[in-house]
Amino acid sequence: MLSEALTAAAAGGGMAVVQSAGSDSWAWFRVRCARLVARGDTDAEREAIERLDRTAAVLEAVDEGERERVRAVHAVLWQGEFASLLEALADDERDRLVEQLVQLTKEFDAGDGPQGGAVSGNTFHGPTAVQTGDHNRQENHFGSGT
Repeated sequence: MLSEALTAAAAGGGMAVVQSAGSDSWAWFRVRCARLVARGDTDAEREAIERLDRTAAVLEAVDEGERERVRAVHAVLWQGEFASLLEALADDERDRLVEQLVQLTKEFDAGDGPQGGAVSGNTFHGPTAVQTGDHNRQENHFGSGT
């Protein structure tokens, strides 16, 4: 049985998969994720890429009304994939993999909050200000200023 920290790392990995699927960074993410899962085995890497692509295809094809449910199911499936992998490793390998998984999750911002650096599906009518990033400062002045 995995500790809470390892379970959280596996859950973060599952969320990273579903949040990255269909995004502009998907091609890069899927290769990094497959390499992480395969741990140097080229056949396992190819299989992981195929599973990741199936996940992306399912998420792309699902109706809007079912999207969140299907995303949750696939996040849990990938959480299980990562958890099984972590359970099978020796402690030193497990620590290395957790580190890599947490880094991958951070890079693709798979937290519970909004995606960093992305604005999608918005329509703006009138003055608009958009800011991305952490710890930024933004001052906006719309209109004549009187």
